[in-house]
Parts: sequence; C-alpha cells; structure tokens
Amino acid sequence: MASSTVFASLNLFKSKKSTKLTTSTRFSHSRQQLSPNSVKCCSTTTTATTEEETTRRITVKNGNDSLDICRILNGMWQTSGGWGRIDRDDAVEAMLRYADAGLSTFDMADHYGPAEDLYGIFINRVRRERPPEYLNKVRGLTKWVPPPVKMTSSYVRGSIDVSRKRMDVPSLDMLQFHWWDYSNPGYLDALKHLTDLKEEGKIKTVALTNFDMERLQIILENGIPVVSNQVQHSIVDMRPQQKMAELCQLTGVKLITYGTVMGGLLSEKFLDTNLAIPFAGPPLNTPSLQKYKRMVDAWGGWSLFQTLLQTLKKVASKHGVSIPTVAVKYILDQPAVAGSMVGVRLGLSEHIQDSNAIFSLVLDEEDVNSIQEVSKRGKDLLRVIGDCGDEYRRA
Repeated sequence: MASSTVFASLNLFKSKKSTKLTTSTRFSHSRQQLSPNSVKCCSTTTTATTEEETTRRITVKNGNDSLDICRILNGMWQTSGGWGRIDRDDAVEAMLRYADAGLSTFDMADHYGPAEDLYGIFINRVRRERPPEYLNKVRGLTKWVPPPVKMTSSYVRGSIDVSRKRMDVPSLDMLQFHWWDYSNPGYLDALKHLTDLKEEGKIKTVALTNFDMERLQIILENGIPVVSNQVQHSIVDMRPQQKMAELCQLTGVKLITYGTVMGGLLSEKFLDTNLAIPFAGPPLNTPSLQKYKRMVDAWGGWSLFQTLLQTLKKVASKHGVSIPTVAVKYILDQPAVAGSMVGVRLGLSEHIQDSNAIFSLVLDEEDVNSIQEVSKRGKDLLRVIGDCGDEYRRA
C-alpha cells in the first residue's frame, strides 16, 4: 500500500471535533503521521507441523517484536475474589491441566489478587516438571493499571519490576497498559518508558487494554509499537467492529477480547430463565455476571437475550457443542481478533473440553446469519456507552 493511501485512509479516522494532543514530554515535538514502515504490525499463524496447531496459535507482531499465543486465553480475573475461595495448590494444579491440554496462555493483571503470584508458582512447576519445548509454548500476559500520577521512568520501572518478581520471569511476555483519564496525557510518557524497558529486555511486547480508537491512533502516531488492544467484545457487545477493527486492519494491531461469554450468561445455564421473578433463575452471584447483566440491559433486555440464547443453542446442537463454544468462535472469526478470553475459576470448575472444541468448530453461513440477525436487533452500544473502554471512564 502506498504511503499516500495510508495517510488518506487514516484521515478518515480523524474526528472533526478533536484537537491535537500536546504534552510536556518529549512526545510533543515528535508525533508523526503513521507510516507503514514505522508502525505496521501484523498477525500470522505460527509455523506448525499440524493444521490443528496452526489453528490454535497466532503470532502478534510489530516490527521486531513478536509473541505467539494460544487463541483461547485463560483469564485470571476470577482469582481476585468474588467467585469463590481459591486454594493456591489446587489453582496451580488446574493451571497445569489447562496447559497440558494445549491452553497454555494465561492473562492476568497487577490487581487481580494473587494471579501473578500463582503464575510464578506455576511457571516454576513447568520448569521443573515439563520438557523445554512445553515451556516454550507457555505465555503469561499481564496488565499494568497505574493511578494517574506522573509517569517517570523510575516509577514505571519499579512497577514492572514488581510484576516480573511476582511472576518469576526475567522478561514479561506481554505488558498490557490501561489508563484511566484521557485528559491526562501521561499515558504517552508511560508507554515510552515501557518501550524503553522492552528495549532492555524486561518486556517482550507492549500492548494496550481498554483504549478507544482515537487514543490508539494517537499512540501509534507517536511511534509506540503496540501489538494488541484488549477490549470487551461479545455477540452482545459488537462495538469493536464498528470503529476499532477498521483501524486495526489498517495498522495490523490485533484485538484480544474479554467478556466474550459474558461471565457465563452466554451459556445453557441461563437459557429459558426469567430473572424478573425473584429466585426463579440462577443467581447473579459473581462480579462478572452482575457486570454483563448490565450490558444485556443496555443492549436490549432479558427477553431479547433469551432469543439470542435460543438461537445459539440451535447452532450449538447442530454442531454438537455448547453455547459458550459457539459464542467464542463467533468472535474469534471477527476481523482483527487474534484471541478471546475465557475466564478460569482455578480449582473450582473447569471448561477445558468446551474451550478446546472451539478450535475445530466451523460456523457456516446459515449459522453466522442467524446470529447476526438477533445481534443486530439490539441497541447500538457505541451510541449508548461509547467506544471501547468508555464504560470505565464515564462519570
């Protein structure tokens, strides 16, 4: 693609109301238009000896930075409390079972309770008890969610060193960065310091979480080599496909999705239930169920959601799989999506079989059309909530 075409395409993303971001940092004089050579990243399936391995893993890449991950990520938010008491030893054993089954990419954050510590124990078990080729496929992705304070080099370095120590790794496979307040441009300072740490070998890849399209473009124009943006994305919440995916396809940045099974709402458990009647349906007794029930309400309500579940059940029965398997596969097939999160309640419950079934599931045109028909009957969440991550920044 010619540079002039890239620049012309990028101008389509410029908001007429937006103003150029200025900062007191070294970025204020170095911001430049995106060029295909400076920020273009890509995603390719990992070279593998079998078709199944090619389907299971994908490589996110930006320049010389690359990381291959399993397309189904084990989400560890559930270790932070609210989903039941986590026993350390049982949790680590469960992590080994997931990895043994090929589900070897774990996603966590600095504020997910003991998640990073559990990974540190787990990775040491892998080093001692599994062969080197097994260790080479294990990935630990974490997030850094700092308060909106001044982002100095020493502050960023100290925070990253804490995660490295907890996870017991010399280099973080991926650091996904979140920022609360866009009116504070310090996120560019933080990302530059993270890029410096990457160059030092303390981080392998730099990524984002819950950034909107406008800020993603600003970050790329400042030459920050991010490989992905982790955002909420499900059949109910299709916001990433309205603005974000187009920019991602242009630049090569990939999406990693969470909330894809809506905390378990997209499952047989909630099919043919009426939550309007007290105690008539399964309790919404976890933070994720409560969070995503609010998304259902914003999208179209419980009655329309039941129609969606019935449609997904029909598709699932046709293929001999579960509703969550269909829900995740539908999102994995969307443009720019590299991987999707499925939360794990380590030592309490497991869904290894359902997760592995995603890789062999092929949704045909009839399946896709039936799901789209119901999905489009809901409200446009981009208008109701805003762009990706805006649900965390509304007053």
